[in-house]
Amino acid sequence: MRSCGIVVEYNPFHNGHRYHAEKARELSGADVVVAVMSGNFLQRGEPAIMDKWARAQAALENGVDLVVELPFSWAVQSADYFAKGSIKLLHALKCDALCFGTDSESDFDYADYGRFFIEEKASIDRLFHELPIGWSYPEKMAEVVSQLYPKAKNFPPNHILGLSYAKENAQYPQPMAIFPLARKDQGYHEEALVENTFASATGIRQAVLADEDVSSFVPAATLEELNKTRISWSDFWPYLEYQLRADSLDSLRGIYQMREGLEHRLVEQKVEDFSEYLQTISTKRYTQPRLQRLLTYVLLQVKEEEMRAEQERSMLHILGFTEKGQAYLNKRKKEFSLPVAAKIGQKEKGQHFLTYRADQVYQLIHPMEQTIGRFPIRL
Repeated sequence: MRSCGIVVEYNPFHNGHRYHAEKARELSGADVVVAVMSGNFLQRGEPAIMDKWARAQAALENGVDLVVELPFSWAVQSADYFAKGSIKLLHALKCDALCFGTDSESDFDYADYGRFFIEEKASIDRLFHELPIGWSYPEKMAEVVSQLYPKAKNFPPNHILGLSYAKENAQYPQPMAIFPLARKDQGYHEEALVENTFASATGIRQAVLADEDVSSFVPAATLEELNKTRISWSDFWPYLEYQLRADSLDSLRGIYQMREGLEHRLVEQKVEDFSEYLQTISTKRYTQPRLQRLLTYVLLQVKEEEMRAEQERSMLHILGFTEKGQAYLNKRKKEFSLPVAAKIGQKEKGQHFLTYRADQVYQLIHPMEQTIGRFPIRL
């Protein structure tokens, strides 16, 4: 059974995501589409608007055959670490191909870029460390790549992720075949909703939180779930504010990715809500996604050694499958290079303890059990 992997968040699942799953199957000639999906907290440091089970259900109803959870220690990370964890799981699942969306406007050879990155790593590292300290990581990488690999001219968000996927994939003895899929209609961050187009997840979330109609842009099941549950950072603001006020500066310094005295910047602001708080602390150097991730680590009290420990104990937590997905598991799971968990018990909780902690915090707002004893969704 030939399989194509996709890396997703589905925040929330919308019609463009269904198109992605369909095209992944078509372009790769795959029998099975395998999705590695972030759990209840996402790459840009945000809580998911819908929980992971509802998002997995939507995926299985709309073209995906197997959904596996990306652990917190890989999911809530910058592009490089996010890609590293995602590609690790897809290779462990023995996927033959990889299909991802891209904002690149030209035909770009991602596989060639991956090979270049491996071959020129020393030059890339040297130039990276020569750039000004005040630049953000994305700015530095964009400058490095534009100098050493001029064919990569523009760096919209999905293109940056595509570059990260490509360089991780190239490090494996048998890289997956890469099938980039040009984004249709709206860009990654565009907020306007235009009838008869694919809207961005960002635009859909903002519309939902403003009580606007999104029925033209999402499947019926997603719409039904959004009418019941719509979670955002504002729901967690009282818990985050408590942590920021209760923790000592010494304690905050021990939080993962707390650098350059950022703890002082975080505790000095006294505002009424999360949106205002984030705008107040953000700068060109400290971007909102970076700060949101840091604030997620504060909310969950994540330490560096915990992050590394969970990454080293990666497993394949199955969130759900279709009949085809189940057949793929039955046929190939003995070949998988990571252990498979169909249900989380005490042993598995110990392996993915940060993911479990994230689920426990998420349950403060969304009381449904997120982890212990839940069987995969069977469609």
